[in-house]
Amino acid sequence: MTMQAALDALSSLLGNRLSRSKSDLDLHGRSEAWFAPAPPAAVAYPRNTAEVSAILKLCHAHGMPVVAFGRGTSLEGQTLAGPQMLTLDFRDMAQVLQINDADMDVVIQPGVTREALNTELRATGLMFPVDPGADATLGGMAMTRASGTTAVRYGTMRDNVLALEVVLADGRIIRTGTRARKSSAGYDLTGLFVGSEGTLGIVTELTLRLHGQPEAVSAAICAFDTLETAVNAVIDTIQLGLPMARIEFIDPLAARAINAYAGADFPEKPHLLVEFHGAEAGVAQTAATFGEIARDHGALDFKWATDADERRALWTMRHNAYYACLNLKPGARAITTDICVPISRLAQAVEETAADIRDSGLLGPIVGHVGDGNFHSLLLIENDADMIRAKEVAARMSERALALGGTVTGEHGIGIGKKSYMPAEHGEAWAVMGALKAALDPTGLLNPAKLVP
Repeated sequence: MTMQAALDALSSLLGNRLSRSKSDLDLHGRSEAWFAPAPPAAVAYPRNTAEVSAILKLCHAHGMPVVAFGRGTSLEGQTLAGPQMLTLDFRDMAQVLQINDADMDVVIQPGVTREALNTELRATGLMFPVDPGADATLGGMAMTRASGTTAVRYGTMRDNVLALEVVLADGRIIRTGTRARKSSAGYDLTGLFVGSEGTLGIVTELTLRLHGQPEAVSAAICAFDTLETAVNAVIDTIQLGLPMARIEFIDPLAARAINAYAGADFPEKPHLLVEFHGAEAGVAQTAATFGEIARDHGALDFKWATDADERRALWTMRHNAYYACLNLKPGARAITTDICVPISRLAQAVEETAADIRDSGLLGPIVGHVGDGNFHSLLLIENDADMIRAKEVAARMSERALALGGTVTGEHGIGIGKKSYMPAEHGEAWAVMGALKAALDPTGLLNPAKLVP
């Protein structure tokens, strides 16, 4: 079988929804990460599960690899394909299929974005809280087991996906899980596919857990003199069991970047950004208790965001930190990496990483969802020498995370960028992952060269 034969068959199936235009191929061959472009041979735009199944049957018959694509916001190269591969773009599978208010769940297609879903849910009093910052597709978020600023309260995608519809490499369609909130019936196949980065099957439908919109919301930002005091305030807050909705960290360089990008006036010091959800009385009490903890750790310049517009502005600044940090060196590229460690080792991990970046001579702001021990660094690069140093710093971050009992990625995933660390983190369990891949995709057609051996 030849690639041209596969493309001819796909063209007969999809018509003009199979694109080979250079602009389309270039768009799907790039990501927000630093990896070299890798355009596919073609881009398919399926409209339903039956079409995805038919596409995979054709690709299976012709030996053509397939890579799923949402919005291309992944940071470890998960959606990059190559000249012999087909990209499946879920632009035309972006419908909210069923909202079940009473059961607090929703059934959607994989191309629905986080913001689009919450817009549709607004009138119901419900919300989907997982918030990685980027307006990613929920299919992509499930495949990378994404989390974000609200994970400390609402969990990650792993905690909020109830069931999936999946098309396997040979075109078979399976369902994993049900709308029930618990089950003891067999293997947790939903959990297997969540975080699999499109290497085991193509998700065509998701059933997600919803949450009630909080009665009251309060947010604040406070500065600290040192990284250690800011992070220790986080540790005390978590150990006390305060029900935080968000607890975010930005370092002095990130504060400088946000000031320049958003016209803010934060002191160039470590900051915590926090948010509380719940009933009026509970939120007030939690906020007061956090204020005491923060002041005990030397918090400075405590500012409350007292209305919805102020809160929105605060979190928009945090979510735009990536672009703000890039703006520190206009025209520069960046290696963005994340690690996650046990909360008791967080201060050590952040301080050692900050010192390592400083010693490297690079600009590398640190931000993080520190309520669950996860933080990121954006290492700015202008030339090949910077790239070498940035890769070395990123490698030491991953090694540091493993040495402290953590993981090389809390939410970005593995893709191609962190595949080399899988043996060190998982040992023989990585071979088990490879065996699962071989069982479900024996010819290796789904997102090849990613995640597994």
